[in-house]
Amino acid sequence: MSGGNFTFRRLEIPDVILIEPKVFFDNRGFFMEFYKATEFEMNGIKYKFVQDNHSYSKKGVLRGLHYQLNPKAQGKLVRCIRGKILDVAVDIRKGSPWYGKWVAAELSEENKLMLWIPPGFAHGFVALEDSEIIYKCTAEYDPALDRGILWNDPEIAIDWPISDPILSAKDANLPLLKDADNNFVYEGES
Repeated sequence: MSGGNFTFRRLEIPDVILIEPKVFFDNRGFFMEFYKATEFEMNGIKYKFVQDNHSYSKKGVLRGLHYQLNPKAQGKLVRCIRGKILDVAVDIRKGSPWYGKWVAAELSEENKLMLWIPPGFAHGFVALEDSEIIYKCTAEYDPALDRGILWNDPEIAIDWPISDPILSAKDANLPLLKDADNNFVYEGES
């Protein structure tokens, strides 16, 4: 759905939305909005953002799959501002018709696409080049509620474009989805 300066496209899991901003180029460079509350709300993203994060990852780094439990579950609006990543969302809402399924989008400095990942999803990405991402979160980080799922869980079977990623020790030892601490319940599409 288009709205003003953005095009919103629901992916195969309809609660995950790929957002294309309208970019205005001229001889000085470019200008774009990357968030506008009214347009996002009209397209089903009715959350208040309370924290912004910025990370750098070398080519081959895989981060995830991360999520934060209720009552401080995080929705994330992810944008790659340098380089290129494959950004992945896994539905972990119990009772969801898409439980354990994943969707992905390539986000890059060139395409300027953004991915909305709502609460109730595990999030991860692999850097296809040296990359910087920024993302807005709907809840502040709380280490006591920080959880994750192993990046290569065979039941989820994400088609990562890398077989031997660079992982943190924490991410290399995350549980499988079937063993993960998870308090999300599907309540219908947003």
